Amino acid sequence: MLGNFKRIMAAITGSLLLAACQVIPGAEAPRPDAGGPVIDQPTAPDSAVLPEDEDRHRVALLVPMSGSNAEVGQSIANATTMALLDTGAQNLRITTYDTNAGAGAAASRAISDGNRLILGPLQRDNVGAVLEQARPRDIPLITFSNDTTVARSDVFVMGHIPEQSVVRSVNFAFDQGASRFAILAPRGDYGNRTTAAAEQAILARGGTVVNVQRYDRGNTSIISAADRLTTAGGFDTVLIADNARLAAMAAPRLKDAGDALPSIIGTELWSRQDSLLSAGAMRGAWFAAVPDDRYRQFASSYESRFGEQPFRIATLGYDAVLLTLRLTRDWEPGTDLPAGLLTTDGGFLGLDGPIRFQTNGLGERAMEVRQVGNGAFTVVDPAPTGF
Repeated sequence: MLGNFKRIMAAITGSLLLAACQVIPGAEAPRPDAGGPVIDQPTAPDSAVLPEDEDRHRVALLVPMSGSNAEVGQSIANATTMALLDTGAQNLRITTYDTNAGAGAAASRAISDGNRLILGPLQRDNVGAVLEQARPRDIPLITFSNDTTVARSDVFVMGHIPEQSVVRSVNFAFDQGASRFAILAPRGDYGNRTTAAAEQAILARGGTVVNVQRYDRGNTSIISAADRLTTAGGFDTVLIADNARLAAMAAPRLKDAGDALPSIIGTELWSRQDSLLSAGAMRGAWFAAVPDDRYRQFASSYESRFGEQPFRIATLGYDAVLLTLRLTRDWEPGTDLPAGLLTTDGGFLGLDGPIRFQTNGLGERAMEVRQVGNGAFTVVDPAPTGF
């Protein structure tokens, strides 16, 4: 399996033509079977830890390596190690910095150590503190957050943006004949974002938003909200902007299993949620997400190296390394990243499919549409292969 995975990644990275690798932190080369990179947290720049590199780009990985999100941070860090090993990236030195004790302090240390690009942070609340340190030095951020509000000309959002999933699903539903929509969404930030995206997409296609029901995330709240939609009626399609468990609870209140209408559409939260496959009322539902084929092979290779399954978000760490390698074609070691390299029209291809950054920092992704079936998900509208 690992050999197959490497051949696949060789096709993805194409003409990178790089050899060997070195992963920092730690004063020694990576050990693939040792459970991931060694994490170094020195208190001051130390040339013994970070030797002068005339031929390598210094790139900082800012993720939580302790605290409540440590497992997620470690999964991303492990994925960056895999990417370096699989591509043989001789011209990169990636140093991991723990943001749990303070994202601003981690960024300050990373900059003092000579890093010219920051991969991270993971959490949107940390972006401001990191940017405060990075902007005066013209160091861009590629954040793993999916929050569009943190995007800037020097903050590039790499996470899977839920608004893009919603728009893709809405447009697919229109192509199948939908025109009158109801929205079922939780109160809070995620519900606000997905509701606004759906309303804009529906109006842009000349459709009608018949009803919007919001609810607190609780077992009875979504059921009551779904009952209110059914009582009011007048729609042919319902967006359920929530996770698979709650969507499966609401669906039987909207339609009986086997009924063609109303159509049900969802969001990227449904990806890889096999519990949907046993929910009769969810049969035929559609949702959009990034392509999943390469992830399955990545997860198998990850488990063979680290003894456990990765968090789904770990692919962002892998793809961030692929993107950085692409940048090095036109970026000299020891210099600032040239303006415009991150916003090329063609974007780049990673495990999660094509992505390109807009000048406002938003990452545009190509998403596929899947249908919930009886025991399996089916891709009913493949993702574009490029931009």
